[in-house]
Amino acid sequence: MASETLKLHGVEAAIATDSNVGFATIVRVLNNSGSAQLVTQKNAGGTTIGTITLYAYECANIKKAATDTLIGASTTLAVSVSH
Repeated sequence: MASETLKLHGVEAAIATDSNVGFATIVRVLNNSGSAQLVTQKNAGGTTIGTITLYAYECANIKKAATDTLIGASTTLAVSVSH
């Protein structure tokens, strides 16, 4: 697996409820579970923009507007990052 250097802008936290992750525009999301999990991105009005399924222990970087929110399972962790 390739390694990517990221600058952290906060503390990783669960996103079991809608979170803008500190108004982040790039978010590192980790499925910290042994089963697949769905992550949903919504705009500030609550309309779903898109979804992504993360496989067990998979990580992804999501680019979003600062006011967009992300929501996943209780074991879905997120932190604001930059490159």
